[in-house]
Amino acid sequence: VQLQASGGGLVQPGDSLRLSCSASRRTSGRFTVGWFRQAPGKEREFVAAIRLNSGTTYYADSVKGRFTIIRDTAKNTVDLQMNSLKPGDTSIYYCAGSFTLITSNTDNPAGYSMWGQGTQVTVSS
Repeated sequence: VQLQASGGGLVQPGDSLRLSCSASRRTSGRFTVGWFRQAPGKEREFVAAIRLNSGTTYYADSVKGRFTIIRDTAKNTVDLQMNSLKPGDTSIYYCAGSFTLITSNTDNPAGYSMWGQGTQVTVSS
C-alpha cells in the first residue's frame, strides 16, 4: 500500500486546514493510519491515528480538541481536520500506515511500515 499526503499550505493563526492521506488501494483488517509531523531540527512527533476496523482514534495532547482524524470511506482517505491552528503547528505533516501496529506503539513512528511523502503546513501571520 502506498500512501500520499496532500492539502498543506500557508494559513494564519486561528485558521483551519484539512489534510488528506490517500491509499493506493482499499485497506481492510487491522490497518492503522497515523499522522505525524516534523519541524526543522526536531524529531518526528505523533499527531493522531485511527484504527480502521474499529474506528478508535488517538491524539497527541498538543492537538486534542483542535484536530480531528476522519476516515472518508467514499474517497478512501484518512483526513486530518486541523482547527485553531497555531504557529507551533508549523511542520511537514506525514501520514503513515501499518497492518501490524500494536496499541502501545500507536504514537511511535517506528511502529509504522508505510509512509507517504510529507506536506508542508505553515501557520504564520
